[in-house]
Amino acid sequence: MADEWQSAYDAAVEVARKAGAVIREAGEKEIKVCTKSCTVDLVTKTDERVEKIIIGAIKEQFPTHCFIGEESVAKGEPCILTDKPTWIIDPVDGTTNFVHGFPFVAVSIGFAVNKELEFGVVYSCLEDKMYRARKGKGAFCDDEKIEVSDVKDIHKSIIICEHGYDRSPETVQKIFSTMRRILCIPVHGLRGSGTAATNMCLVACGAAEAFFEIGIHCWDIAAGAVIVREAGGLLLDVDGGPFDLMSRRMGSANNMVIANRILKEIEIFPAERDDAPIKKK
Repeated sequence: MADEWQSAYDAAVEVARKAGAVIREAGEKEIKVCTKSCTVDLVTKTDERVEKIIIGAIKEQFPTHCFIGEESVAKGEPCILTDKPTWIIDPVDGTTNFVHGFPFVAVSIGFAVNKELEFGVVYSCLEDKMYRARKGKGAFCDDEKIEVSDVKDIHKSIIICEHGYDRSPETVQKIFSTMRRILCIPVHGLRGSGTAATNMCLVACGAAEAFFEIGIHCWDIAAGAVIVREAGGLLLDVDGGPFDLMSRRMGSANNMVIANRILKEIEIFPAERDDAPIKKK
């Protein structure tokens, strides 16, 4: 029986590498920066150009497929995941890093059918590392198979977390309170690369034991979710419930022992779902 989605998977790897080359070249030139939802949510012409390159290349091969792209949604397109084959794309995950020359920037391409994630590709383009995974076929960094760590002692763990974009005092207070609580367990340390896709790959390859965030979007984590699962890790809601791609809440970990201990310390705050109805202006 033919492998139905192998050609799509191969196309994702190919276009991610091409997009990464564009990002690297753009980083050496002047970067024009705009803002999206707030002064710390940045977008550059590179984000928009790379998304067009990715979607254009994929449409040539798969003209009937659907797309959810960060920049398209920012311009008002709906963010609805249906049963149709759907590509979920973050062209430049880590735009703030990109603008400042902080060396963690990723192209993130996830693919779902019947609302189930089939494969994910994350190209950490400044590191030149290609993370990829297909459902049921393992996870890889370049050509090397990767697996989550076997650490179960929370005191020997590294936990990844981020500050997000919400700078309201109430939210910032909850984020830093959570960080303090986790540090005081104690753990070996807290880290953050500034890109959710890369953070998830760091869990997948065993460099960290867990990553959680509230306020992320489906395009930030769709590809990484497949990679974490195929590396032997797990995904769940920050309240301990099932993982929901559109909820903007996610915890990933190497095992349930670590996950359960971390979830006890997270102070949850509201985040509107990605698939919430678009508000009329």
